[in-house]
Amino acid sequence: MLVSGGLDSATALAVARRDGFERYALSFSYGQRHAIELDAAKRVVQQLGAAQHVIAEIDLRKFGGPP
Repeated sequence: MLVSGGLDSATALAVARRDGFERYALSFSYGQRHAIELDAAKRVVQQLGAAQHVIAEIDLRKFGGPP
């Protein structure tokens, strides 16, 4: 599941837990100005549980913008 730390992804993770699914969480670090988004994602995953939480680093310059 994609987990951003927001309400939508937290709700989706909670529903998956309620329905008995094994959960794997994926978040992205893309150079956000504030780490609060990833901190929130970590808290959501910790509270709702997941077999694994991966935070993938993405360089958005690969998709456009200055090199």
